[in-house]
Amino acid sequence: MMPRGSRIVVTGGAGFIGSHLCDALLARGHEVECVDTLVGSGGTTRNVDHLLSDRRFSLVVDDVRDWAPRADLVGVEAVFHLAASKNSVSLADPELDLDVNALGTLRVAHAAARGGVRKLVHSSTGSVIGETPETHEDASPTRPVSYYGVSKLAGESYVRVIGDLSGTDTTVLRYYHVIGPRQDDSERGGVLPIFVRRGLAGQPLVIDGDGGQTRSFTSVHDAVRANLIAFQRPETRGRTFHCASSLRVSITSLAEEVLALTGSRAGLDYGPRRPGDIRHFAVDNAPLRSLGLTFDRDWRRMVADVVEAMTGRSVAA
Repeated sequence: MMPRGSRIVVTGGAGFIGSHLCDALLARGHEVECVDTLVGSGGTTRNVDHLLSDRRFSLVVDDVRDWAPRADLVGVEAVFHLAASKNSVSLADPELDLDVNALGTLRVAHAAARGGVRKLVHSSTGSVIGETPETHEDASPTRPVSYYGVSKLAGESYVRVIGDLSGTDTTVLRYYHVIGPRQDDSERGGVLPIFVRRGLAGQPLVIDGDGGQTRSFTSVHDAVRANLIAFQRPETRGRTFHCASSLRVSITSLAEEVLALTGSRAGLDYGPRRPGDIRHFAVDNAPLRSLGLTFDRDWRRMVADVVEAMTGRSVAA
């Protein structure tokens, strides 16, 4: 167990998952430095505004590629590296995606090793495995089918190698379609808040492909708990975990639930399949469950939570 009052750095801490992680770390008595460009929150501090008055919390607005080479992490107990380029960014600018997800991760991992940081928890994605009929397991072969998957796999590899060379305790968490309040609802954001925004505006929900593709929607609160387990449990050292609820929900089912909860009659529009989009995921989360993480499988309640956060009113799931 990490002692209360430990100094913690969270890159991407003003983003979706990162801001919830900052909440949890502060609630446990730690000092938290959040490093973020604010790109994921539209250039605003909205996700961490409620933390700015806490003297144990500090916000550094910077790009990790620039911040890491000059960062002094001596005395920092753990670094949670969540700063990343999104899949949508990789389609528009694959070189930027590579630069942020590979070079940025390399520099953060070097900074952690240089400062003698005890624990580095790196956030990755199930997209590193690619399209396969096999269940995604921690030791599954990696053959990404998107620029995003390639760049995130490079980041994982740098974390593993630097951990081996420096002795830094590292853990990789691969996320699968994390949902919850505070997720970006811009066109580069998550599918659920985009659907909710369009439903509330009376606009059709646009689906890439036929809508039959399935996703393992996972609560942001479970993703946070996975991070806490990663640095609290010594048996996570040097390991990679798949952080997914193991739900299998189609995009059409998700869209229909959003239409029902928002009261929208705008309907659904189907478009071309997005390049590199993986149709189905089957995920083995047994290793994380064996460490005490119980995944929330009520995806309709997760959707309702997002609708409530975006509208400020209660809805029945």
